[in-house]
Amino acid sequence: MIGDDVSETKAVPRIRELASHRVRYVDHGRGPAVVLIHGLMGSLHDWDPQIAGLSDRFRVIAVDLPGHGESDKIPGDYSLSAHAATVRDLLTALDIESVTVVGHSYGGGVAMQMLYLFPRMVDRICLIASGGLGQDVNPVLRAASLPGSGMAIPFAASTASRAVVGSVLGVLTRLRLFRLGAGDRRAWRNFASISDPATRRAFLSTARLVIDYRGQTVNATRLLASFTDARALLVWGERDAIIPLAHAHAVRDYMPEGTAIEVVPGAGHFPHLDEPEHFDTVFRTFMASPAVRPERPVSR
Repeated sequence: MIGDDVSETKAVPRIRELASHRVRYVDHGRGPAVVLIHGLMGSLHDWDPQIAGLSDRFRVIAVDLPGHGESDKIPGDYSLSAHAATVRDLLTALDIESVTVVGHSYGGGVAMQMLYLFPRMVDRICLIASGGLGQDVNPVLRAASLPGSGMAIPFAASTASRAVVGSVLGVLTRLRLFRLGAGDRRAWRNFASISDPATRRAFLSTARLVIDYRGQTVNATRLLASFTDARALLVWGERDAIIPLAHAHAVRDYMPEGTAIEVVPGAGHFPHLDEPEHFDTVFRTFMASPAVRPERPVSR
């Protein structure tokens, strides 16, 4: 079936009670800490190849943001700042003082908000097809901000509707008229999650804080010049149909000195899933480069 969830890692998710939410996360491997933050409708499973592939060298933490996956979906604050604070609280609970933050799509906005609010906690930042760097966004996400979308989404995400669309895509794939990459399959499964009423309410609350009918309403470009103490990497899929690759090039001059842009050939909005080995190589090279800020003394 399209979007079937086949985990590539043996890491066992855990549950942690934080001050604001009960969250699910994975903490796997040893070495410098890396936290992975998924996008809208996503979950920690968006990072299965990275949890499996990077844990030989890094301590990899992936989290279901509140309102996503198996974390709490209670009414509350679903802003970028609230999500950044939740990730900060989880890292503090795990006794992690500094970390490399990797954010995909909406998670890129959360990553940048972490760097802005908690700069001493973030050593490096990797933004993958990140939101918050320009207005343009796929019209499907713009539609979520419209009045009445809360009634239309349950029908679109229903089992019956997804079965019809899935059958059509399956036929087109078999006829080689359409190709579903790993990222497409993950996005399809993530979309199914909003058939659940609590997840759908949380999704709408989150999306409407950063998107309206015109596109993205949050732009971090003015903040980028202040990110001088952390090394940065931008990764984008060549064929991203959700957030344009042009956003990465448009903000390059605002990023910290030495920031690299990696364009993954043939990849879509999930380049880390479409080409996990490519991403693994690029990320390891990024982590091997010297840090901008001096190393902190080891606490005793």
